[in-house]
Amino acid sequence: MNIEALPLWLIGGLFSLFAGLATGIGALPIFFTKNISLRTQDIFMGFGAGVMLAATSFSLIIPGLDVAGRDFFGANIMVIGILLGGICLWLGDRFIPHEHFYKGVEGQSAINIKRVWLFVYAITLHNLPEGLAVGVSFGTGDLASGMTLALGIGLQNIPEGLVVALALVTIGYSQMRAFLVALLTGLIEPIGGLLGASIVTLFHPLLPWGLAFAAGAMLYVISDEIIPESHRKGHARQATFGLMVGFVAMLFLDIVFS
Repeated sequence: MNIEALPLWLIGGLFSLFAGLATGIGALPIFFTKNISLRTQDIFMGFGAGVMLAATSFSLIIPGLDVAGRDFFGANIMVIGILLGGICLWLGDRFIPHEHFYKGVEGQSAINIKRVWLFVYAITLHNLPEGLAVGVSFGTGDLASGMTLALGIGLQNIPEGLVVALALVTIGYSQMRAFLVALLTGLIEPIGGLLGASIVTLFHPLLPWGLAFAAGAMLYVISDEIIPESHRKGHARQATFGLMVGFVAMLFLDIVFS
């Protein structure tokens, strides 16, 4: 089957599904062990932040500039789009009730909502921008770049799935339920992928805006969610080196496969 013959929106959706399923794959070890140290979990989270940071830079911002144009007009598109992405995530963070593993409850009207759903909402806010980024990246028509981004996001989703499952087991969920919640949160990504790929394919002038918006959303998640979580338990230095390894791993993938 020639994948290039498929519509771009379908390709974006399929590869964002692949990236999302990696969360479930990462959660599988929860059936065999619960004894992964907090330091290791923080290193995993730092690694994920590094992959996302590199993906934001090399797979979203730079291609966005190439499409928008490296001039005053193109720079304004990228700046405004990145800020809009961050603002939208901030608004979601503020008004959608959710609960982080270590930061606690955030958002409005969280009373009487089952705690597991607060976790699901939190991870949804985290994962939707990743799926959006993968989908939008395929809108450029550069399949190699889109596949590289999907691979990178999938790579960082593996340890993320394990961290999510471990955190749920720690607060009393069964192994099966923790696995299913981790898998469910990963399956949010193809929704974002289909949405992003469809919009920029149907309305091609929106492509640089979509790339910038996805970049801003990812930057917000990295700075507001992942890095603070990875530093919260006293392993900031180890998490920082994890971030650096994740960054260079994604850089390597981007250079070799693009």
